[in-house]
Amino acid sequence: MKFLQMFCLLFCFSLTSISQTLEEPMVQTDIISKSYSQQWELDSIHKKGTFRLVSHKPIYITAGRWSSNPNEKPYSENPEYSATEAQDFNRYEAKLQLSFKTKLLQGLFWGKADVWLAYTQRAYWQIYNKDLSRAFRELNYEPELIFVYPLKIKAFGGYFRSTGVSVNHESNGRDFPLSRSWNRIIFHLGYENENWIVSINPWIRSADTDDENPAITKFIGNGEVNVGYSYNRHEFYTIIRHPFDRIKGGSIQLNYVFPMKGHLRGHFQFFHGYGETLVDYNHSQTTLGIGISFANW
Repeated sequence: MKFLQMFCLLFCFSLTSISQTLEEPMVQTDIISKSYSQQWELDSIHKKGTFRLVSHKPIYITAGRWSSNPNEKPYSENPEYSATEAQDFNRYEAKLQLSFKTKLLQGLFWGKADVWLAYTQRAYWQIYNKDLSRAFRELNYEPELIFVYPLKIKAFGGYFRSTGVSVNHESNGRDFPLSRSWNRIIFHLGYENENWIVSINPWIRSADTDDENPAITKFIGNGEVNVGYSYNRHEFYTIIRHPFDRIKGGSIQLNYVFPMKGHLRGHFQFFHGYGETLVDYNHSQTTLGIGISFANW
């Protein structure tokens, strides 16, 4: 809890400074069409100072999302954190993801490295379920502190552009027995080749005294790979997770973002595997969603 409180305080502090330092729109509307260097301000010409609020992970609203196997009775390998009664969830719901970051420190280590504070929130809303008063089924909160060091190493026709590490906390803020959380040290290596962006992110899970989800890495995985590609305002990105020590587990998320009218863009999302939400970390399902996208990788 102290970990989460520290990040929330830092994040609130950054928000109080934004009104004085914000020079551009809060949301970047063409993330993949921007270079990887621009996204993370890796080159000196892209440095824009501290405490500006910009998008981090994709931002979207999926009004229609279908699940092949709703998790009506979540369980944990720790029996104290298993549901005792099933909930009658609809197969259809809405999903929202908001994600922002702000730079806390700029120009460390020979004037090159930066430190960012980021926050991502995902919401799964049973908006079509009258019997459950259209309640939110699950909310996931993910603050993280990110250290980024720029690179420019030529390889495979492109460049490795950054490396770094982040301290990451993710939780669902729910009461016992459906509370879920974990802390991670996440490493990253970013690669760019024209319209392609690839990020490799292995992680190490920190030990928890009272473990609410003991086997979370066996199901969600020990790392993820993000791959993004843009072509004539059409954008594709995928997120792949998998455990290193077993065949079963992991997930794949495929996204297609397409122009509709003006700056309005549609978003199609496919997911298959474990851990679409924290409470679903050991539950496998396939989901399809359609909605509106505001910012992407």
